Amino acid sequence: QVQLVESGGGLVQAGGSLRLSCAASGRSFSSHTMAWFRQAPGTERAFVALINWSGDWTYYVDSAKGRFTISRDNTKDAVYLEMNNLKPEDTAVYYCAAGLRGIGASPTSYTYWGQGTQVTVSS
Repeated sequence: QVQLVESGGGLVQAGGSLRLSCAASGRSFSSHTMAWFRQAPGTERAFVALINWSGDWTYYVDSAKGRFTISRDNTKDAVYLEMNNLKPEDTAVYYCAAGLRGIGASPTSYTYWGQGTQVTVSS
């Protein structure tokens, strides 16, 4: 079992930055692929970024490339999402996810989920 708790969301103006954190507890965090997803009202949960177990491979949705950076610290059982140049369309609830089913951008690749943190970007 892995428990995940997100933090760092908030209200920011367009062009601003936020850093999301996801604290993990339980066993074998360092073995898990970690990812961030987001869900805006009335939409399905969408992939944002992932990082492999060792932190040396990352993958982003096109809209996040060049603006977002995912990282992890296995000594602290934490994963982060640095978000720069935020846009109103980035407004959503952001979820941290952990999985052992390989590396994938589908929510079905992930077993454990946090409760989410709200990010609101005003224009």
